Amino acid sequence: MSVAVRVIPCLDVDAGRVVKGVNFLNLRDAGDPVELAHRYDTAGADELTFLDVTASSADRQTTFDVVRRTAEEVFIPLTVGGGVRGVADVDRLLREGADKASINTAAIARPEVIDEITRHFGSQVLVLSVDARRVQGGVATASGFEVTTHGGRRGTGLDAVAWAKEAADRGVGEILLNSIDADGTKEGFDLELIRLIRAAVKVPIIASGGAGAPEHFPPAIAAGADAVLAASMFHFGPADMIGQVKAAIREAGYPVR
Repeated sequence: MSVAVRVIPCLDVDAGRVVKGVNFLNLRDAGDPVELAHRYDTAGADELTFLDVTASSADRQTTFDVVRRTAEEVFIPLTVGGGVRGVADVDRLLREGADKASINTAAIARPEVIDEITRHFGSQVLVLSVDARRVQGGVATASGFEVTTHGGRRGTGLDAVAWAKEAADRGVGEILLNSIDADGTKEGFDLELIRLIRAAVKVPIIASGGAGAPEHFPPAIAAGADAVLAASMFHFGPADMIGQVKAAIREAGYPVR
């Protein structure tokens, strides 16, 4: 791997505040998104990801406002997701200062939207967010993982690996791979899931879900992640946590910025 590994804090935004839970449940307040974004920019984050976790139409205006204020404060790439349904939403986010848009539920409902967005703006603008979990309740998929929606609360029966491959074939620029099973547990990334997706796609993979300590990051990169994302450990950890994570990655022999 010659390209530098990216370290990305994730801001889950609900009604204009950053929140964080465990397995997408029991959300607690983690602060003002603009303040946190500024802190992470200063601390050496390579990018920022903003996810509007409620994404209701009532909060849409709040999200645009937060994106605009954040973009004015930070000078690293900003990806925004939550409620992105088509070309018009991506256009608005880019105008407010986002660099990339992340799509999830709308692409599952109508995969052609991936083609439309990437044709309009280019692949580099679109990130597919895949919320995957091990199959449960009698559901069977070839990989043993299924795609979920609604913050991991609703199964789709879609094979996570097949879906990632289809989206990559349709032109998404990156895949943000969220492990619902590992989310918020702080026990490490789901390495099996990362390996399966890595074997199926050539586009960059951002590993998400489960990070709890700097030593959790190098195994995710070894499994095939091009970038690593975390929330809790950056929000509630020491101020130099991004530096600690980068040091751990560097010590494991991987290039970081």
